[in-house]
Amino acid sequence: MTNQVFEAVGIVSENLPNATFRVKVTEAKQPKAIDSTVLCTLSGRMRMNWVRLLPGDRVSIEISTLDATKGRIIYRMK
Repeated sequence: MTNQVFEAVGIVSENLPNATFRVKVTEAKQPKAIDSTVLCTLSGRMRMNWVRLLPGDRVSIEISTLDATKGRIIYRMK
């Protein structure tokens, strides 16, 4: 069984240690995910390219269907 993920868009609300961020979801394909807060880590590509995030940045995230409270930041939007 593979882990299914869905993409969402959110705003970084808090920086935490170890490249972890709290993200408030603003747009998602699943309506129950909207207005929820997700604990996210940076994807490997963003770590390798030293992408910096600050509170208020819009990001694209992948949220696991198994645990909707955890996700991965895959893109920082302009």
